[in-house]
Amino acid sequence: MKKLLLIIGLLGAASIAFSSCIKDEVEDKYKDWREANDKWFTQQMSNTSYYRTVVAPWDPNGKVLIHWYNDTMLTHDNLKPLYSSTVDIKYRGMLYDSTPFDSSYLSTSPAQGVTRLQVGNSGLIEGWSLGLMQMHVGDSCRIVIPYSLGYGTYEQGNVIKPYSMLIFDIKLQDIYAYEVKP
Repeated sequence: MKKLLLIIGLLGAASIAFSSCIKDEVEDKYKDWREANDKWFTQQMSNTSYYRTVVAPWDPNGKVLIHWYNDTMLTHDNLKPLYSSTVDIKYRGMLYDSTPFDSSYLSTSPAQGVTRLQVGNSGLIEGWSLGLMQMHVGDSCRIVIPYSLGYGTYEQGNVIKPYSMLIFDIKLQDIYAYEVKP
């Protein structure tokens, strides 16, 4: 029994050491990219006349930047999505250096590029949920999401590297289901 506990303890320690090595390897490999992204985000945060900073209620260190393209006085009486809402949006995604990585506008579906998603979906990055809950139906916004509320230290496809700031131009078309029942 003592040997089994010793083996389990050694495997746990080896697992921690291995994951630490991988993390260090990712940090080293993407150090310049991370620093460039951090510097750019800090510059954007200082532009308070353009962006509004929104803090995540669940994480005081989690922030996104939002710029409204439209006159919000025209949409302020429209519905805002809840965490459990299903919304219809159009969007364009790019990295801080303007490299595009996704767009619903390229869709050839009958819905003409409208994407339907649930705001609090566990597969959705936290920055999207936070940003969408600030919008009203009809709003068009630029949402800048730091990697801590995006994909973090993970790669996504061939374009999104670890530590990538994500920029989304989003139009909230409609709220399909204002609140989804569990």
